[in-house]
Amino acid sequence: MAIKITRKDIFFRPDQDRVLARRFTMSDERTKKIIQRVLGLNEEEKTKLLTQILRNYAKRHRSIVYVLQKNYHFRDYLLEEMGIDKSKLTEREEMLIGAYLTMEYSIEAAAYFNPSIIISPDQTQLNDGECRVILSFRAVGEGHLSSIVFRSAVLDNDLNIVLEEAGILLDKPKQVKNHRYNKEEFIDKLLQLHSDGHEIVEQLKNKLPEYFIYDELRRFVREIEHREELSYDKQILLQQILWLASSHYEISYSMDTAISERVIFPISDTEKNGIEDARFVQFKLESGKKIYYATYTAYDGHTILPKLLSTKDFLGFKVQPINGKLANKGAALFPRKINGKYAMLCRVDGENSYIAFSDRLNNWQEDVILIDEPQYPWEFVQVGNCGSPLETSKGWLVITHSVGPLREYSLGALLLDLQDPTKVIGKLKQPLLYPNHMERNGYVPNVVYSCGQVIHNGHLIIPYGFSDQESTYATILLDDLLEELLKEE
Repeated sequence: MAIKITRKDIFFRPDQDRVLARRFTMSDERTKKIIQRVLGLNEEEKTKLLTQILRNYAKRHRSIVYVLQKNYHFRDYLLEEMGIDKSKLTEREEMLIGAYLTMEYSIEAAAYFNPSIIISPDQTQLNDGECRVILSFRAVGEGHLSSIVFRSAVLDNDLNIVLEEAGILLDKPKQVKNHRYNKEEFIDKLLQLHSDGHEIVEQLKNKLPEYFIYDELRRFVREIEHREELSYDKQILLQQILWLASSHYEISYSMDTAISERVIFPISDTEKNGIEDARFVQFKLESGKKIYYATYTAYDGHTILPKLLSTKDFLGFKVQPINGKLANKGAALFPRKINGKYAMLCRVDGENSYIAFSDRLNNWQEDVILIDEPQYPWEFVQVGNCGSPLETSKGWLVITHSVGPLREYSLGALLLDLQDPTKVIGKLKQPLLYPNHMERNGYVPNVVYSCGQVIHNGHLIIPYGFSDQESTYATILLDDLLEELLKEE
């Protein structure tokens, strides 16, 4: 190939010092025993123990007192079962109980990979030729639980990514459950999981208004649970109803947190086994304003659910499931509408690349269109995208991934027509990047993977993870890449 790709000697690695205080869950019976033991301490022992806890953990978390109290209140219903008047407990006793229901979690101790990069909304205090960017990573901790983390950085004139200092007081968001559901869309998604004609689905259609909130749905489920003896089939369906509803939520962070301290940790039941591979894109609205979207995959241990995350400022986020035919990993949204419709790259069969169109961002019912399939030996297993397309004067540039012999991953590129992105007008005939001898060994050998790129000073910036363990990035002159893609046979 005539093009030259430059690997930068800058690495993004896991930091074991970055810990999150999360809920530590035990059975009700074990929790009751712990509560009894805590309340059995004398006053001097309680004071000494709480002082020790605060001394050891107050500097490691933004508000450890709030965390302990929150985790206590999550299980305080057990006090009534134990015959204890919870109004008589002191604040100190509440915090002590909460301390036994809390654990530290090192969010990125195991891996820090599959990065995405977008231009930051904050472009202040920069020199000529510099650009502030936001990198997102898939961070993996104990139990292989994935979350989304962010780093702010400056991309300088020499194409160096200079990370801003990371905060260590990690912050989980405040969860908001006041999402309003459209009944028709909700039932359509439910029927993708369960066959039509079930009496509970019919009751749902008749009982709920056209738009409803989570609490109304929860009351509907409780009514059925209390009204009748439930078969296994009905129990599963009710679980699916709440499972689906919990996948919609809004979250927000305090303004005094650095972006590196904001962790999007699994919240809903649909995400309890992790959040995977967020593909961020700066989306230009028809009004000219910009909003940031990310597609990602939620996993509950059994089922994957594609989701759409949106934010204007990286302080408040809205999360909702993607309905329709994009029922697999790797969806990537185009950065603007095309011919009046949203467009999305996807891989619905786990093997080939497709494109889909829709009038609505979270509802994709139109047929998907095949645009790329395995052609060369290094992609005989599968092909897919590595993030949202980038708009250039020559076409939509798509960085791709492919899998070949010994499950070796490599990165390539496609060029799609600007007006009709169902048309492939260029495809690299050799891999753009594949694991070198330093990158091929790790948790998952022989893997390189990216979730998003940017163009800066005439160069394509490609952050990528390797061996599902850590990350780095590479650069390439954009004109060279486009020339190669458009080269005739």
